[in-house]
Amino acid sequence: MQKTSENFDVVIGGGGIVGLTLAVALKSALGRGASVLVCDPDIARPDGNVWRATAIAAGPRKMLQTLGVWDALADIQPITKMLCTDSRLADPIRPVFLRFEPPRPGEYFAHMVFNAQVRDALKIRAVALGVDVRELSIADFTADADKTDVTLTDAARLSARLLVAADGVNSKLRDKARIRINRRDYDQAGIVATIAHERPHDGTAEEHFLPDGPFAILPLTHNRSSIVWSDKRPNVANLLARDDADFMDELTRRFSLRFGDFNVLDRPTSFPLRMQYARDYVARRFALIGDSAHVIHPIAGQGLNLGLKDAAVLAEMIVDQMRLGLDPGTSAVLTAYQRARRFDALSMGAAADSMYRLFSNDILPVRLIRDLGLGLVDRAPPLKNLLIKEASALLGSVPALLRGDAL
Repeated sequence: MQKTSENFDVVIGGGGIVGLTLAVALKSALGRGASVLVCDPDIARPDGNVWRATAIAAGPRKMLQTLGVWDALADIQPITKMLCTDSRLADPIRPVFLRFEPPRPGEYFAHMVFNAQVRDALKIRAVALGVDVRELSIADFTADADKTDVTLTDAARLSARLLVAADGVNSKLRDKARIRINRRDYDQAGIVATIAHERPHDGTAEEHFLPDGPFAILPLTHNRSSIVWSDKRPNVANLLARDDADFMDELTRRFSLRFGDFNVLDRPTSFPLRMQYARDYVARRFALIGDSAHVIHPIAGQGLNLGLKDAAVLAEMIVDQMRLGLDPGTSAVLTAYQRARRFDALSMGAAADSMYRLFSNDILPVRLIRDLGLGLVDRAPPLKNLLIKEASALLGSVPALLRGDAL
């Protein structure tokens, strides 16, 4: 028997950080004036990796604070300094060629947070605001001029004025919308792990550019750090197949000696590195946000921040429409969203791709040129401040939420 149809203003497929942020932003601004549904079969399950952490840039941090989520997080570590080195693995010292510090005391360009804590805080906030959250997937949808008919995996049928795909890099909703992607697979994979160490990190993040890929040490609370270790894919497979002692030996060769004794708190995991972007961010009554729309190399640490900026821009456009009593899923709204986000994401992806190509090699002339370039940037405060603003998601046209303004 067919279930009763329901009507929603916005249906979001995917209950990760980006999808939930969009839902919270809409309900925070519109309250009962908007009906919002989030569908995700894993929405009620605890995160499988409680140690996975991310750098939240200054702009997205302001958004989470404005939405009443940031203060609910228990473990927040400001990044007080960023150091960049360029060396071979066997080099006895790693000279620092570039360092970034906040322009003013107490203003940080990023904070490290645990993904599971952010997602849990967003879920609690979403439910409190009246977001309809269901432990289901979207099985199918069909859009017409006025609405999108959506079928859930429990056979429930409903309609939405706008369907948003936030279901990740392998988005099934994007495929159902027949939006094609361009993808470039790198010859690298990333290893992620959490390290406990003897000595404090003082909030300092380190990015060591090594010939086979960057090795980042990112500070966490309580003398812990997150590592993002990029290396050639065969090397990563070999590293993860070794026993714990061999893996620790390789990690010791890369991890900073200034931290003293250390140990790995979780089982290291890996993921393939790629650049991927959707050829279109929108279709009829349909929009992509987050990894469904774009994936970039993690060398710049901007992947999640790009997705949060998607959510901020789309939320602002939807709220502006609905406050005027207008339809949030029109082609005019979606075209404006695509125009606002596609170039920004492509630019950041291209910048990360260029950094990957520049630093993941051991060609002597290239090393000399890039080290000279790093040194020149380090001695140019205006350029450094510009790069900090870009990394903070506060350069160019900044949506209201990323400025810390409520919608």
